[in-house]
Amino acid sequence: MSGLVMPEPALAHSKGLYATEAEARERAKQIGCKAVHENNGRWMPCADERELHQQLRQQ
Repeated sequence: MSGLVMPEPALAHSKGLYATEAEARERAKQIGCKAVHENNGRWMPCADERELHQQLRQQ
């Protein structure tokens, strides 16, 4: 499927889902977030997905 473009939220998810809280905390520090949150059994950097998307857009 060449030419497939992932929408920004999907891209954020591919960069932001971690198996452990520790991995999410490390990534949160790297992108400027102070918190992490759980999403369907996986961990994500930042307090919520809105903050995660904002931080990723700044990079």
